[in-house]
Order: sequence, then structure tokens, then C-alpha cells
Amino acid sequence: MEQEKLLLVDDQPENIGVLYQFLEQYEYELLVATNGEDALEIAHSNPPNLILLDIMMPGMNGIECCQKLKAHQHTCAIPVIFMSALTETEYKVEGFAVGGVDYITKPFQQEEVLARVQSHLTIANLQNALKAQNAQLDAFAHTVAHDLKNTMHEIAGGLTMLEISALPETFTPDMREGMEISRNAAFKASSIIEALLLLAGTSRHQVLNLDVIYMEYLMPSIQERLRLMLKETQVQLCISNRWPRVYGYLPWVEEIWVNYISNAAKYGGTPPRIELGADIPPEGATHTRFWVQDNGTGLTPEEQQKLFIPFSRLHRDRASGHGLGLSIVQNIVERLGGEAGVESQPGQGCRFFFTLPCYTAANEMAI
Repeated sequence: MEQEKLLLVDDQPENIGVLYQFLEQYEYELLVATNGEDALEIAHSNPPNLILLDIMMPGMNGIECCQKLKAHQHTCAIPVIFMSALTETEYKVEGFAVGGVDYITKPFQQEEVLARVQSHLTIANLQNALKAQNAQLDAFAHTVAHDLKNTMHEIAGGLTMLEISALPETFTPDMREGMEISRNAAFKASSIIEALLLLAGTSRHQVLNLDVIYMEYLMPSIQERLRLMLKETQVQLCISNRWPRVYGYLPWVEEIWVNYISNAAKYGGTPPRIELGADIPPEGATHTRFWVQDNGTGLTPEEQQKLFIPFSRLHRDRASGHGLGLSIVQNIVERLGGEAGVESQPGQGCRFFFTLPCYTAANEMAI
């Protein structure tokens, strides 16, 4: 097993000496720094498994040092145990607030130091192992899901080709009905897989560069994508001609609209009438609100609370589906720095909304 490294940071050599002499007998590799600047340099060049960090140091104190450690992706996961003779609650709270995992007071009780070090090393090792295992499972799940999705499309396509190429007298009406049921089941399975992949994808992107979104240019693409569904449900679609610019990730923003419009078409009035629009943000606003208004029966407060729960469907008798659409919307919108929700009263339809960061020419955004 690789030797675990501890970084001891204290401006008092005698304190370093006490810790060093005690901890070296437990076969840790010990690194030493006497100020915050050196601690940061060591942490970046030779990352330790854990840092014991004094709070009160000249120049950069321990709180500031910890803040800088937690702000950098290469050192943010290193557990930091603060050390100080200060016992006031405010210092302990401040240490935890900037990312410290524990607090040891001086003079040191050696058994306590060892117990806390071993405990947090164990926790960190378990967390790292869990992250690695989750990454492997995630990669495996995505590979399997993509393969299953392609297989479902091949099955549906094969059934369609078989039906087209066969002679009219080859299949009885019951056989054709069975083929249609099988083809629809394959497409449904594919859509479920696609929805799950999208839902998982919102957490896989660590950093997203947000682009300026022009909704007026996105609307034709959305209408074309939903063309058959809108025709089948005889939707009357009313689209605003005033669209404020916002920041977003284009593929995800399209998914928001597609899910909201599909939902409104399924559960709207008969025939459905759907309005798409945006509230023009006042000067100084940070977010713009977009909405989809339907002419359905509306929802009670209790029903509204269930809407964004994965696999939750309120009206199983009215439309088919797997209950992932609105939970996908919420995950996407939150990752884009906005919020999603619904406003409704029974008998007055629903207005589903989402917000995105306002466009400001002076800034480029990333999340």
C-alpha cells in the first residue's frame, strides 16, 4: 500500500517538532510548511492525503490558506484539520465554513491527534474509492444504455422494413397489429433510455461554457422535432415574437422546451392550445423567465408538489409516458443556474416556467 502523506503547517517550529516526532512512528510520509504560501506550493506540487493546518500564522493565515486550497480543483478534496490554541466557537465555525473537516486545540493530545488523522484518512479513502467505483459504473451504464438504444431502433426499423416489403396477403390483421405493438414498444423503450441518458448527463458535465441563446432561432427546430406529435394532438401553438437573450447550453434548452410542450400537448385541453412566451426582465434583473401556458384542467397544490419527482405521473389514464420529462427539466435548469416550476389553479390551466441567466455583453459565463 502506498505510504500516506501528511502536510503539517505551523509557524512555530516547536509545534511542528512535537507533531513530527509523534506521527513519524506510524509510517506516514511527513511534509512540513511554516506558512500558508509554502503550504499551497507543496499541496500543488506534492499533494498530501491530509493537511494539519494552523489557523493563526503571520501573512496568510490558515483560514485564507484553506480557502485557496478548496478553490482549486487539484487540492479541493484534500481533508484539512485545523489546529489552534483558540477555543472560541467563532473560530471553529469559520474553519468549518471554509471547508475544514475537523478542529484540534493546542496543546496537542497525541492520542486525539492520531485518532482524528486516522479517521479522516479512512473517510477520504472511502470517498475516493466510491468516486472511482461510481465512475466505472457510470461509464458502464452509459455504454450499455447506448447499445440498448441502438438495438431498440434496429428492432423497430427491422419490423417496419418487414411490413413494407411483405406481400399484402402475408400477414393477417392480428399479425400486423402485433407488429405495430412490438414496434411501438421498441420506440418507447428507446425513448426511456434516451430520457435516462439525458437525466444522467446533467450531472456528468463538470463545467459548461454557456452560450448566448436566441430563442427565436431555436423555435423552428423545436417545432420540426415535435411536428408529428403536434399534428396528431391537433395542437394550436401560439409563439411570442419577443424573446430576451439569455445564457444557456443550447441542447439542454431545447430539451426544456420539448418536454414542456410535449407535457402541455398530452395534458392540455381538447384540442390543446399552447402559448410560449417570456417575461421581459426589468433593468438589473439577473434571470429571465420563460413559460409554456396550456388550456388544461389545472392542478391542485398537492398535485403540483409531485410534478418534478422522477417516474411520477398524475394522469396515467390520459397519456402514455414514463414520468421523466419534468424531472429532466428541473435537473437541467438547476445545472444552468435557474429554476423550474409551475403555476396553476384547478380549471385555469397550467403555466410551466423556467428561468435562465440574463444575457450581459460584458460577461462570459460558465457553470
